[in-house]
Amino acid sequence: MVAQQDSQGPLLEVKNLQVHFDVRRGVIRALEGVNFTIDRSRTLGIIGESGSGKSVTARAIMQLLARNGRIVSGEILYHRQTEAASPASSELIDITQQDADGPVMRSLRGGDIAMIFQEPMSSLTPVYTAGLHIGESIRLHLKPRQQVGEQMARAIAKQNRISKEEARAIAVDMLQKVGIPRANERVNSYPHELSGGQRQRVMIAIALSCGPKLLIADEPTTALDVTTQAQINDLMLELQQEFGMAIMYITHDLGVIAEMAEDIAVMYLGRIVEQGSADAIFYNPQHPYTRALLKSTPRIGQTHGQRLDVIQGMVPDPFSIPVGCPFNDRCPDVVPGLCDLHEPVLLPAGENQRAACLLHDTEKMAEVNRATTY
Repeated sequence: MVAQQDSQGPLLEVKNLQVHFDVRRGVIRALEGVNFTIDRSRTLGIIGESGSGKSVTARAIMQLLARNGRIVSGEILYHRQTEAASPASSELIDITQQDADGPVMRSLRGGDIAMIFQEPMSSLTPVYTAGLHIGESIRLHLKPRQQVGEQMARAIAKQNRISKEEARAIAVDMLQKVGIPRANERVNSYPHELSGGQRQRVMIAIALSCGPKLLIADEPTTALDVTTQAQINDLMLELQQEFGMAIMYITHDLGVIAEMAEDIAVMYLGRIVEQGSADAIFYNPQHPYTRALLKSTPRIGQTHGQRLDVIQGMVPDPFSIPVGCPFNDRCPDVVPGLCDLHEPVLLPAGENQRAACLLHDTEKMAEVNRATTY
């Protein structure tokens, strides 16, 4: 950990992250050189088909990979604010170098960095009440000097761990913040006594109970009705304004990303194929995969009975990834002799926008043109 000066700049930097999983057939290269930055108080949306590596990226940041998973190379740099006299003081923590069960990760996970998982029913312990779930996180991470809500007032003067009674009071306050009615009663409810939307709100309350600097939301509205989805997304934006946290929002829903995110990263087969501002991605996509995703989205005003555009083919088997550009076997703009031989890298493709497409590689395109000319 290295002390450095930090303002409203990067909160988390992921550099050349590679994650592999050992299985019976061999090695699955789940992430291959992922790079992105999440700035303080901003939202990064990550989109892509199932199997593109979105959830693996989130779990790598949290050091929650399965036992057969390992970070092969790369850095995950977290800029942690310190309690030094200068408000701009911070320390740099490389998460990839930390023991998953060590003191540094145990202090970061749930405290500085929180995560909302896809399925709340499988993420909540059935024998624990909502209050016990939230209270456990509070007592582990929240110190009396940290104020989160009005219920912290009694804990400020103390120097030891927050009591169970104080943790319960904060849990009730958080359940009220996330919009659960009769929070005083629901704090004693078990997961099976709550609806799907209420369980998801409990998950959000757990994640936000310690005022994290980064919230990772992995499909936070999965299997919820449209009205509840909108309520939860609005709630997250409100709490982002209140706590000043950054959000990493993972979803398949491009409509949600358009509403929630300021920056977007598009993933395919463990790689980021395009990244930039939300306006740039939606109004001027530079990668054929991004354009295909946008075309497959339903639009207002479509003719009745009109079929949606679909991306041809399927995501390749992880043991049969095409040579060259991984999207070349499905790409409508594929260039034979180029895309099936060379693997692209992220290159500038517009203002504040980068795309991993060989069509933007002028040197390689010139080589192909010379070869075809002669």
